[in-house]
Amino acid sequence: MASTSTTSSAGERVVSLPVVTPGSAAGRTIRRSRSGRRRAIVLAIVQILMIAHFIQWRMTGRTISPVEPSESMEAVGHGIINAGAIFFALALLSTLLLGRWFCGWGCHVVMLQDLCGWIMKKCGIRPRPFRSRLLLYVPLILALYMFVWPAVYRWGVVPLAAKLSFIPDLAAPAPWHGVTWAVVTTDFWQTFPGVLIAVPFLLICGFATVYFLGAKGFCTYGCPYGGFFAPLEQYSSGRIRVTDACEHCGHCTAVCTSNVRVHEEVRAYGMVVDPGCMKCLDCVSVCPNDALYFGFGRPATRRGPINGAEPRPNFDLTIAEEIVFALLFFAVFLAYRGVYDAIPMLMAAGIAGCVTFIGWKAWRVVRDESESFHRVRLKYKGGLTRGGLVFLAVAGIVGLLTLHTGYIRTTQAAAERADRRVTVPRSNVFSGSPTTLSPEMRADADRAIAGYRRARFIGDGGHGLLPYPEASLRIAWLLACKHEFAEAETRLHEYTEKYGVHEGICLDIAALMRVQLKEREAAHYERQIIAERPNFVRVVDDLALWYEGLGDVGNAIAVCEEVLAAETLGAEERLYVMRRLSLLLLAGGRLDEGIALIERTIEIDDQNPAAFNQLARAHVQAGNAAAAITALEHAVALAPESPELRDELAGLLESLGRSAEAAEHAAEAARIRTGDGG
Repeated sequence: MASTSTTSSAGERVVSLPVVTPGSAAGRTIRRSRSGRRRAIVLAIVQILMIAHFIQWRMTGRTISPVEPSESMEAVGHGIINAGAIFFALALLSTLLLGRWFCGWGCHVVMLQDLCGWIMKKCGIRPRPFRSRLLLYVPLILALYMFVWPAVYRWGVVPLAAKLSFIPDLAAPAPWHGVTWAVVTTDFWQTFPGVLIAVPFLLICGFATVYFLGAKGFCTYGCPYGGFFAPLEQYSSGRIRVTDACEHCGHCTAVCTSNVRVHEEVRAYGMVVDPGCMKCLDCVSVCPNDALYFGFGRPATRRGPINGAEPRPNFDLTIAEEIVFALLFFAVFLAYRGVYDAIPMLMAAGIAGCVTFIGWKAWRVVRDESESFHRVRLKYKGGLTRGGLVFLAVAGIVGLLTLHTGYIRTTQAAAERADRRVTVPRSNVFSGSPTTLSPEMRADADRAIAGYRRARFIGDGGHGLLPYPEASLRIAWLLACKHEFAEAETRLHEYTEKYGVHEGICLDIAALMRVQLKEREAAHYERQIIAERPNFVRVVDDLALWYEGLGDVGNAIAVCEEVLAAETLGAEERLYVMRRLSLLLLAGGRLDEGIALIERTIEIDDQNPAAFNQLARAHVQAGNAAAAITALEHAVALAPESPELRDELAGLLESLGRSAEAAEHAAEAARIRTGDGG
């Protein structure tokens, strides 16, 4: 089947095409992959399980934390072990044995990309893989940033910066509380984007990346999880291998949706060594001689050519283009990531990949004599076609949009830096006598306000093309820091009119009213909010505490009882209000009712040491020391490392003459404090 080239008498180069031997594998029609249907069923089941997981949370209010690799960031950054971290660790370990199977058989984004690729082929569009040397390292860089950098920053960079005076002050990481477990959650959707971001994310990372970058384009150039899976896959003993029955027909390569040159690799190495192989098994299924199989043996790290020289990979970019367009990729990524406080990192990576391809293709249209894209001629023999003009126009619009996005992101970042330097505690701002800002801090507040105003949506007087709600909130906060409370209140009311009412904003509005001595107006406002949204239990708590502070415990109790009568409260919200009401009943002298309500909350949640502690105090108030000790012993059993609980228990035991036990708990409390450095 080898082709030859000769030169004719006219001096033209003539290429003879390969002749297919009748009956050979190369001459047969590529059969349909049986593995594709099986994989589609498996991926559909994964989607059904994800939906069931969400529905179960909505129905019960508690569920297993998201089984999503990105959740592992909590483990690295804060020591919180959740279901996502456990799952990701198991997936990484299994990759060492089975190869990169999870991507092909368990990833919903891969399913979406394959579905989009299938639809495109039905429409006559066959996405060609965009092959770059340097951009292949993007997933690894993103993976290191997500899963390694948080630990390096906490334990390395910040301590080093504290010792070296020439390094500017860095943002302190969240306090480290050791390793904790959070396999169950009540806020399943906390780390996921809303619909307004989720839909564009899926369109970009599922459809656009396939259209521009080829099948599984996002996996190749934007997925941080693949950044770890790909190098680990090279050490896997489980991979696609070949027997002597192979005739190198190329059917395997033709059906591979991972852009692997299967027929070249099995001929050179006897196995597939490309780290992009996701063990979809389409190649195994379509092999006309059943020469391919998944089996165990030498890993890719120990490969060596068994038939001639190693195949040379073909790349689309020259070395100079690699450098230029890698820089373009990261510039676009930085421009889009976090802009308007909306675009997440993975979506920014998908956008950067697409914009980089568009920029490269536009450059090739300008540079080359002829160029095409998806069977559309953009330029032919030095002349632009109508399609080429349209493509360059689109590329120009994309370039202008990216430049504008970069301007907004730069403005936003400058405002955020100035904002972080305004370090005023909330308790100080909303106190009766707030501290005046220093001249430097006031200047930073002014700079931040000006930057946020420029970055806002154009309809709000800014330069942005999309809404930027967070900017309005930050402006209101900074105005409050400057003691411009009326203006801050006005800005928050405008926010609620445009973007809806949120519980935290309602609390801020009430606090701004009270600091302006409009206390009755604040109470009336909170009552209105509670009437419309009884599930805003923190507003309920705030109003009840305000009444209690005035000595009006009766009104505070009435507020809580009215809310508990609402049928729309969820289980967690009802428990929250019940706990506040129990304390108010005790404060109002209704001890029996208060104790009974605390006991009801414990029946609902018997793992809360604070509830047992409060029950103990209520029993002390009622003169029942023995019951108080029993309750405190439960609290200590739930929180054995709390010196405050042990001290309280020691005091009660001492009052009953149980000095030995009291001394034991007091000594343990002292030991805990010493161990904590206290």
